[in-house]
Amino acid sequence: MPAVDTRLAYLALVGLVAVERLVEVAISRRNAARALARGGLDVEPRAFYATMVAFHTLFLIAAPAEVLLARRPFRPGLAAASLVALAAAMALRYWAIASLGDRWNTRLIVVPGEAAVATGPYRYLRHPNYLAVVVEMLALPLVHGAWLTAALASGGNALLLAARIRREERALAEASDYEARLADRGRLLPVRR
Repeated sequence: MPAVDTRLAYLALVGLVAVERLVEVAISRRNAARALARGGLDVEPRAFYATMVAFHTLFLIAAPAEVLLARRPFRPGLAAASLVALAAAMALRYWAIASLGDRWNTRLIVVPGEAAVATGPYRYLRHPNYLAVVVEMLALPLVHGAWLTAALASGGNALLLAARIRREERALAEASDYEARLADRGRLLPVRR
């Protein structure tokens, strides 16, 4: 029986994640249109959103490129731990998406007067979807030892998320009961204030 080429398996995994992201884009567009139809306001600068899209696209290219070009070795223990973390992050992401329902999208759209969601993972933290992204940025590259991509993507993502979270929380506080319903929760960790 021939040995499995771990690089090909890794490329397939990244390809599946890319397809999953394209499905999310379709869901996001549908939900964004619904939010705008309900009077939603898109409060994110277009240039910032374009930067985020480019960053996430580059991430999905960089991880397999590093594996192939830098000949990163496959380490079964690291791969197993990374796959578990990746699966947990995806489960958290879809729990957050399901909890938000048609309010979820990748844009920063707030509908004035709509109550903030405080169910599902939002019972424990304010930004579960962003926590999932943080874990994915670290775990997906490490499945096949792409430590440089994991480090650089995590750093870049931290900068983008810091700006996005500030803008999002400000917009939600102005448009809804966000502060009253979620201010006692941690942003990315389930701690009470």
